[in-house]
Amino acid sequence: MSAPLRLGIAGLGTVGIGVVKIIRQHQALLAARTGREVVISAVCARDPDKDRGLSLSNYAWERDPVALALRDDVDVFVELMGGDNGPAKAAVEAALGAGKHVVTANKALLAMHGQALAEQAEATGVLLRYEAAVAGGIPVIKALTEGLAGNDITRVMGVMNGSCNYILTRMESAGLSYEAVFAEADALGYLEADPELDVGGIDAAHKLAILSSIAFGTKVNFDGITLEGIGCISIDDIRAAADMGYRIKLLGVAQKTGRGLEQRMQPCLVPDTSPLAQLEGGTNMVVIEGDSVGQIVLRGPGAGEGPTASAVLSDICDIARGWRGPVFGQPAHSLQDAAPACAGAPAPYYLRMALEDKPGALAKVTKALGEAGVSIDRMRQYGHQDAAAPVLIVTHKTAASALHEALAAMRDTGVLVSTPVALRIESL
Repeated sequence: MSAPLRLGIAGLGTVGIGVVKIIRQHQALLAARTGREVVISAVCARDPDKDRGLSLSNYAWERDPVALALRDDVDVFVELMGGDNGPAKAAVEAALGAGKHVVTANKALLAMHGQALAEQAEATGVLLRYEAAVAGGIPVIKALTEGLAGNDITRVMGVMNGSCNYILTRMESAGLSYEAVFAEADALGYLEADPELDVGGIDAAHKLAILSSIAFGTKVNFDGITLEGIGCISIDDIRAAADMGYRIKLLGVAQKTGRGLEQRMQPCLVPDTSPLAQLEGGTNMVVIEGDSVGQIVLRGPGAGEGPTASAVLSDICDIARGWRGPVFGQPAHSLQDAAPACAGAPAPYYLRMALEDKPGALAKVTKALGEAGVSIDRMRQYGHQDAAAPVLIVTHKTAASALHEALAAMRDTGVLVSTPVALRIESL
């Protein structure tokens, strides 16, 4: 058997402790599957004295993650601290520069600095692995870089943030407002310290940027993503969507078009019979479409100690086996700059608005739609609320540019009580 693979783990939160547990519980199994023993040499965390539910006294401690990355008894630096800059970035760069392999769960770091880190890793001849950075326990990185390597990928889409999925499904099942479920999710610890990372769609967009790079051979471009969170979704939207046979999901979509790379992370309506609509709670799902394989669906837990630690171990095992390969599925120098493209394919849209309760108000709205070339498929009026008349409209397929033109014209009519909610209806 080869010499042990020695790990230095930076970050001993939920995922870091999960990794330690798996290595302890399955040491013999890991050795049998990789051909070498996997051991922990040293660890790093802010507070060495914190009670983490298990003893870590057998490992050397470092207070500085850069020092951990540079230790002579560390072959693989495992970065589980998080953050797109600061100690995480400095330590990963130090490890790569010192010829150490890196395993990370840090989607923000890769979304913002992935190209530079990939170039550094490949120039040094070491591996940078990150299965745990996207969709928790779902092996979507392996699926794209290995299992589907013979496909021209045409589209990647999915639900990639369990916290948002929990909020939306909980609103529907309990009939609660967004504000009430947000507070509930926060109290349960489901949201990041900065909740906007979750509900603003930022966390999920980081993941989409990584998947886009692998799928389409482009440089990671987080800034090219059209981004909208779920804060605009009300219980009225949830109920109206269900009434029409849809459910609302924070949906990421990436596809290469003649105009460039289209990347969107925004709440959409999906048919309630679709696989995406069936997701409950914190479950994630990624749908990949390729020219040879057709459509495949990957579903599983998107976060949590066990699932995410499991993904970290899959990368560690690959390194132990001697696996080699480029960071984003092809050499970093060959990745192309992709011009960001807005959603160009026509789609139906859901519109909810409140109009002044006076004659001619609805006529002005329909006129604005018609003059922009947007035709109405269905329209419903609900019971009046104070002095406002709630109106729900579903359009026929229309270009996003035409819809934006119509919405701008509506604002000029003077009959809107509030800003309309416009959600794309996505076909699967």
